[in-house]
Amino acid sequence: MTGNNTPVNEQEIDVLVVGAGISGIDVAYHLQKRCPDRSFMIAEARERIGGTWDLFRYPGIRSDSDMHTLGLPFRPWRGENAIVDGPSIREYLDDTARELGIDKHIRFGLRVVSADWDSAAGRWQVTLDAANGKRIVRARYLYWGSGYYSYAEAYTPQLPGAEDFAGPVIHPQFWPEDQEVEGKTIVVVGSGATAITLVPALAERGAKVVMLQRSPTYVVSRDPKDKIANRLHRILPGALADRIVRWKNVAYGMATYGLARKRPEKVKRAIVKGVGERISDARIVDRHFTPDYDPWDQRICLVPDGDLFDAIEAGKATVVTGRISRFESGGIRLRSGRLLACDIAVTATGLKLELFGGAQLTVDGQPIDMTKRTLYRGMLISGLPNMALAFGYVNASWTLKCDLTARNFCRLVNEAARHDDAAFVVPQGAQAGDRKPMIALDAGYVLRAADILPMQGSRGGWQVRTDVARDTLDYHFRPIEKSDVEFRDCTAAAKETSL
Repeated sequence: MTGNNTPVNEQEIDVLVVGAGISGIDVAYHLQKRCPDRSFMIAEARERIGGTWDLFRYPGIRSDSDMHTLGLPFRPWRGENAIVDGPSIREYLDDTARELGIDKHIRFGLRVVSADWDSAAGRWQVTLDAANGKRIVRARYLYWGSGYYSYAEAYTPQLPGAEDFAGPVIHPQFWPEDQEVEGKTIVVVGSGATAITLVPALAERGAKVVMLQRSPTYVVSRDPKDKIANRLHRILPGALADRIVRWKNVAYGMATYGLARKRPEKVKRAIVKGVGERISDARIVDRHFTPDYDPWDQRICLVPDGDLFDAIEAGKATVVTGRISRFESGGIRLRSGRLLACDIAVTATGLKLELFGGAQLTVDGQPIDMTKRTLYRGMLISGLPNMALAFGYVNASWTLKCDLTARNFCRLVNEAARHDDAAFVVPQGAQAGDRKPMIALDAGYVLRAADILPMQGSRGGWQVRTDVARDTLDYHFRPIEKSDVEFRDCTAAAKETSL
């Protein structure tokens, strides 16, 4: 161990954090504050801070979570707009890391390819790819802040005839920086958050845009400014206003999500009515913006100031609901026989879900079947010692959950020190109740990843909650270090992995 979190020997470190996005910066702050006698390093595969907000650079990239909850609680967002674009979020993260000295702990260009728990040594042996070859780091604790999808691959379904298309076929995850769109006819395939962001942004840049969807998505309009937040910041001390605004937005999100699950038809009518107030043609609303599933069976998409609806009303964008038959030289042929002529096709068809940045996890050299593991408190994987996973809420801001995960992780690290650096682990054979998928969404990217995800249980901390308030209460009144987590000598902890 070293003082003031300063790593002296980076080949042997207390905590290895993977990823310098929101999750990695968040846990780094808490390690500095709560575990000052522990050394840590952040391994970032890219060359800049930001994670998601550095990777995605397609036109209009923005968050659909407000910055008062997506922002880090120890450095509250004070901007005029609560819904902001990707570059603003990346700049905020970069400034935060620099101001708090977190940037000094980041090592760029290091991609984790494997991590093996060495039960005899009580360490994770982590192999990283670097520009000058492989590098090995041994860490007592491993914290995954690497997100939930592949940076190297995106999901693109089979597109018959794509090789015959005369123009470029672009996935937004790999948007070319020099791509010209003005005067072009562009078909955006998809109806999720990425497509709904791209369509008005491309229209604003002078393109004629068609959003081609297989089925409708719930879409709601929202003022990018949080007027209540801005007013409170003018009349109250900053810290007090920050806390009120954060919990105001948490409460609103919880209330609307709860109502959607209890009274889906009422919420559905309200959402569709809201679209009808922005789009004058009722046929468009009925055909293209009225899903046949309940709200929050899949994520609800946000359009700041109704920009998508405005583009449709202005005739700069249209929506077509149908299925692709094949690509042709001049466009996309639908099964109905209709040809959507276009110069550019954009496949906003989703992400490839991936945990641990694609790294292979083993214990004493033996591979781990994640489908046989169960998640505890949304962060610990049964039978795997001294490791935590940052995974945000599906119905609220990512940061809300990850900040709780970071604080809980620091508690476990400190409690382990009080047990002579015993390993913390949740037993693989614990009574978790009925096992079910970790992510409670019917989205395609979740269903496609069923064979790589751990499960959740149906009891207590084995449930993956979507309730910020209950998780926060648990943090304060049901400390994780006094829950189902056990502290054992490393050899005993490792025995759980064989179950």
